[in-house]
Amino acid sequence: MSGVFLLSRRHFVLRSTGALLAAACGMPQLLHAATTSSPWPNRLMRLIVVYPPGGVSDGMARVLADPLSQALGVPVLIENRAGAGGSIGMDALARAAPDGSTLAFSAISPLTLHPLIARVPYDPLRAFAPVASVMRTPVLVVGTPAFAGHGFGDLIARARSQPGAVRWATSGVATIGHLVLAQVRMQSRTDITHIPYAGGGPQLNDALSGQFEVLSTNVAAQQLQYIEAGRFQALAVGAPARIEALPSVPTLAELGYERANRDSLFGIFAPARTPVVVVQRLNAEINRVLRSDAVRERLRAAYNLPAGGSIEDFAHEIAVDRRRNRALVAGDRSQFD
Repeated sequence: MSGVFLLSRRHFVLRSTGALLAAACGMPQLLHAATTSSPWPNRLMRLIVVYPPGGVSDGMARVLADPLSQALGVPVLIENRAGAGGSIGMDALARAAPDGSTLAFSAISPLTLHPLIARVPYDPLRAFAPVASVMRTPVLVVGTPAFAGHGFGDLIARARSQPGAVRWATSGVATIGHLVLAQVRMQSRTDITHIPYAGGGPQLNDALSGQFEVLSTNVAAQQLQYIEAGRFQALAVGAPARIEALPSVPTLAELGYERANRDSLFGIFAPARTPVVVVQRLNAEINRVLRSDAVRERLRAAYNLPAGGSIEDFAHEIAVDRRRNRALVAGDRSQFD
């Protein structure tokens, strides 16, 4: 259900021998040369997951951890540091030593959206080094047992006739679900009440008990099971096309909400100033893992689309998303209050 920059307004460079890595994309300087006193990797690696245990991102991080550990020859320990839309975990990464022993798995929104609407304790432009994109996750908009309508049109109609009466929950302020809500509110010119949560677990429990009318979240097997059982009503998806699991459910773009039709891009990040050779090796190993049939099948089984690619490509996607979000927030900052 979901729909995120570490980039400045100049050029993005990756300096090892002074090489320019992505000047054509207009990216800033993210990585700096560094040396290590002993060969890397040489100790346990920590992979911070910036969301709670049990969610889509946590599951996928664990899928990656074992083959990455085998490839690098060191244990990869998952550490959940959830809260503040991913900002708590990313702050932990920003404070970690740039020696290649600490990474984070996160959507790009803690870099591309959250810093635009709230104070964060890290510099989203300079604190991190993008390593590799991992997956795209569609966003699912559902009606809970408290929603009496049928379809997305009824949701908008009620929001117009009863301003503030429709309560729409997301997994937190400045998450992709919040961005989808903000775009829908802006385009439909409706007053929909935002109910932010600190993660997907408590949000899902309250959704099942009808504590609010609408929920936007990353697509996951559990939510789809509740739709099949009739406990949730699928209203729309944020994705490039309708998803295979819900072929009759339109995308937000089909419903006329093109700008709200967002998905979540997740990837691996390292602290800034992590040695270039380390970041390059990590990118190569993550891409190798993502090419394996077993991992691709696990991603697809969880309704995620495999990503991957170069460091430059990932950095470029982050920069583009941040520019798009900046324009959104500048257009109507009140939608994120």
